[in-house]
This record gives sequence, structure tokens and C-alpha cells, in this order.
Amino acid sequence: MAKGFLPIKRQDMIDRGWDQVDFVYVVGDAYVDHSSFGMAIISRILEANGYKVGLICQPDWRDPQSVTIYGEPRLGFLVSAGNMDSMVNHYTVAKKRRSEDAYSPGGASDRRPDYAATVYCNLIRRTYKKTPLIIGGIEGSLRRMAHYDYWSGKVRRSILLDAGADLVSYGMGEHSIVEIANALRDGISVRDITNIRGTVFKTRDEELVKDCVRLPDYEEILANKEAYAKSFAVQYRNTDPFTAKRLAEGYGGKMFVIQNPPSLPLTTEEMDAVYALPYMRAWHPDYDAEGGIPAFSEIRYSITSNRGCFGECNFCALTFHQGRIVQARSHESILAEAKQFLKEKEFKGYIHDVGGPTAEFRKPACAKQLKYGACTDRNCLFPRPCPNLEVDHSDYIEVLRKLRNLKGVKKVFVRSGIRFDYLLADPDQTFIRELCRYHVSGQLRVAPEHISDNVLRMMGKPPVSVYDRFVEAFEKTNRELKMEQYCVPYLMSSHPGSTLEDAIALAEYLHKHHLNPRQVQDYYPTPGTVSTCMYYTGINPLTMKKVYIADNPHEKAMQRALIQYKDPANYELVKEALIKAHREDLIGTGAECLIRPNGGRRKTPGNHRKQYPKSSRGKKH
Repeated sequence: MAKGFLPIKRQDMIDRGWDQVDFVYVVGDAYVDHSSFGMAIISRILEANGYKVGLICQPDWRDPQSVTIYGEPRLGFLVSAGNMDSMVNHYTVAKKRRSEDAYSPGGASDRRPDYAATVYCNLIRRTYKKTPLIIGGIEGSLRRMAHYDYWSGKVRRSILLDAGADLVSYGMGEHSIVEIANALRDGISVRDITNIRGTVFKTRDEELVKDCVRLPDYEEILANKEAYAKSFAVQYRNTDPFTAKRLAEGYGGKMFVIQNPPSLPLTTEEMDAVYALPYMRAWHPDYDAEGGIPAFSEIRYSITSNRGCFGECNFCALTFHQGRIVQARSHESILAEAKQFLKEKEFKGYIHDVGGPTAEFRKPACAKQLKYGACTDRNCLFPRPCPNLEVDHSDYIEVLRKLRNLKGVKKVFVRSGIRFDYLLADPDQTFIRELCRYHVSGQLRVAPEHISDNVLRMMGKPPVSVYDRFVEAFEKTNRELKMEQYCVPYLMSSHPGSTLEDAIALAEYLHKHHLNPRQVQDYYPTPGTVSTCMYYTGINPLTMKKVYIADNPHEKAMQRALIQYKDPANYELVKEALIKAHREDLIGTGAECLIRPNGGRRKTPGNHRKQYPKSSRGKKH
């Protein structure tokens, strides 16, 4: 493999002595050659397998010539919107345009189109009518079948059809992309690539549908929300590589989109090989003049130690994208990456994170998952830990100890999510002690998301009593260590199932514990989640029971305002919400009241304090 960055323009290809590339990779992100960027992983894997890859990063989607700089690739085009769905990248939950794009040079917000993967594919097809066209990345993965699109308010077809592409490589594509490349190299027509795990294809051949589980046709789910919910439930229960069936979705009785089962999990050796590829660990120098790529600073000195998550929060798309089976790198691989940090002049001794979707998950939830797959009829942690769950933090503790003992490393932070219910299920409390003592710097961010058990059930999260137990354990541990550190809870408003009464209950909880959250996330319906299906249909697809949906913008504003009831700007919304819910008892001057009748702020413990109180529940954040 040649050293240096991969080609990003025609002259780079010529300088390498190439007449033609095997694959042109068109992507919505700027080029950062680092293992936290999917484009870098896939292109480096192809390179390691002997393929020539040329990148076109953030092409001008208004100019067909922008995707022709290398000429026609020998084997095909690869297309990705980037590390994020382009619509999430562009818009807030209120559908307002964001002013910055962390994956673009200097944070510029105008470097990619809406629905980027589809637009890029259509652009390519204007010039290259028959060249194989494969979509990957999060946007393609989560839009692989018909899906509700929050931004247009419509159910859109599979991205394959709207984009005019041949295949979707969904999930983590290390296995599937090499199999696709090898098939094309061996002269197999892209239309005949129909049996690779982790891929979706389209066909008019009804023979290929016979061994599939038939989903409701697109026309049916378009007309019937219950059919949509049932279809989603089937897809959700077929995300495990060991148990999943082939799925088929019909369009107009003539076209079918067929999803093969997911790729098998990577072994530890395969994971290590992925992270040992010759990444430059930097953005391309062409971006220096514009200030570089903001997203890179967030991950430059962080280490991905695992992927996959058996937590299964309903608002998270990880089950659809990475799956429930946890895969982990070896200690040697993780330490080798940390030692690379030590060689960089800019490294100040601080490793910003060691983790993944959930920091402390270092192996599958139970031994049988790697043989029989994850259960389709039960969760590993919700509503309580499964009796078969193997709770063990020892491996994660060991790797953290090895990292912080490296000469030149001053501090190793844990900033990935901690599953506090998993932590509490461990009878050995070594991890929480070492977490508090070595890996937190004043604040530990955790995600209870809400406190109403009604809402938490819809989220797939444990009851609030579990979070309360965790906070007590965290505070007790810090007292024993004579450290002053605080839990900072992430909270979400207007999730499916959340009524105005639930939002008021959350406000009362915050008031009781003297919490004043400064950051609140409105629920954001994104493709590929159980919660998004609930939001669109009003049905929980896993139970087929009706769910209350706060989809009125004014009610959503009231629910959000209640979480920040102390903010004077929210006074009128909070007052309106309390009156509407017949909770006037919370308007007044009493100790239990949230607001005063005249708009003034009640003085409560913590309102006027300049220093953080000793209790983390009283911390202002």
C-alpha cells in the first residue's frame, strides 16, 4: 500500500501511476483519514485488498462534471452521505437550518445537498448510466427499505429506487464491501450480486422473492399506518445476523427490494486489522487554509474500543445499523493506537474517550449470542437485566488501567455513554470506584432521558428508581474518595408516550432535586428507530398498542419549557401548561411550586449559589 492520503483529484491518481481507479468513492464529508470516519475505513479496506480508490469529497451537486474527475471507474461508484444522515446534519428538530457542519472545512454549512446520497447517485447516473453504483454509510443503511421521513412528513421508498443505485451495503460494511468488490472484479454483473450478507438489492425476478419473508407492499404501508408498524416490527426482529431472514418489499407488483441478512460480527482479530490500517490520522492538508475539519478535534485523541450495543434504546438506530452483538478490539490494538498519540507533538497527555456506543460493553451480552444470536422476543437490559446477562467490567477496567499507566498519558477520560443499569447489576463495584477516581473530571454525563416510568417504557429505558440508585452509588463513592464530582443527566422532551402530565412530573423531579438543566434535546424522529415508527404511526410496533404522540409544535414547546421552568423566557409556556393540566397547585410561593403567579422566580436552593452544592442532584448545569 502506498503511503499518504488517498487520491482526491485526478492529478493524485496520475502521480500514483494509475490510468484508472477501480472505485470512485463519492462522499458528503470532507476527507479525514481516520478510523472514526466510515469513508476512511471502507476505502482503506479496499486498498488493503488490492483495489485502487479515488475519493470525491463534497462534490458540487449542481455540476455533473464534478463526479467525472477520474473518468469511469473500472468496477463501480461508492456513495455515502457521510458520517451523519444529511438531513440530521442540516436541520434541527424544529426543521431550522443549522449554521455549521462539523464535517466540512471550517464548519461551512453549504457543502452537501439535502438527501445527499440520493442526489449524488442521481448526479452520477446522468453521465454513467450502467456503471455499478453502491450506496453505503448511515444514510443508506437506515433508508434501505421504505421509511418515514420526518423532514418531508412522508413515507419514502427504499433509497435504492429513488437513487437509481444497484446495491446498498448496510450496517458496518467491512465484510460486504470486499465481497462486492471481489464479485465485480470476477466479472459478475452487479444485477447478479444477490446473496451477499449486509446488502440490499432490487429485482423484478419473482423467483428471488420465494425464499423471503414478505413485508407489506409499499403501497399498503403508504395507505395504512398499522401495516407500516407491522412491517417495521418484522424488520426490527430481523437485525441479528444469526437469526435474520431474507426480507422482500414490493413496489407496484413489479419491483421488489430484497434485504439479505446482516453481515456476521467482526472477530477481535478482524476488528484489530481494521484499526491497524495505515490511516494518516489527519484531515487532508487541502483543508488547512479553511481551518480544518471541526469534527476531527472531537475524536482525534479518542479510541473506539467496541461496536454494537445490546442496550436497545428505542430512539437509537444502533440496532438497525451496528446490531446488538458487541464486538471489541484487543488490548494490544487499543494500546497501539494510544502509543501513536504519544508520537504526536499536539498530544498533551489526555485521552478524551475509550469506548463506543456504550463505553463498558466489551463482549456479547451472553455466551449464546455468538452461536444462536440475540433473542428476538426479549431485551438484554429492559425492563430489567436478563437472567442470562453476563455482567463483567473486568476487561474494561484492565484496558483502562493499561492506558493510564502508559508513560506520557496524564488522564484517560470515559465520555462514551455508561449504562448505569448494567453497572448496578455488577456485584463487584471496582468499576464505579475507578471510574470516579481516574476517569471523570468533575462531571459524569449519563442518560436517564426522563423520569416518568410511562415514558421510560416507551424509550426502552429502566425505571427512574434505577437511575436514582445509580446517583446514590455515584455520590457515595465520591464521598468515600473525598472527591467532588457530579452527575449531569441528559434529558429528552416530547418522546412518544410523553404527555403534558409526564413533562410536569419531570419538572417536579428537577425541582425536588434542585436540577437546572441547560441542555435539553427535543425528541428527533430519525430513520431506523422504534421511536420514529411510534411517532409516525401512533403505535408501538413491538406491542402494536397505541401510543400518545405530542406532535403539536405548541405542546412540544410546553414540554420542553417545563424542563427549563426556571428560565424566565419560558414562564408563559410553563404557566399555560400547568393551567392546561389543572396543576395550578404548582403556581405560587410554596416550597413545592415551580413558578410564582406574577412571573417572578421562586428562590430555591441552588438558584443563587455561585459554587456547586455538594450533592450532584443540586448541581447547576
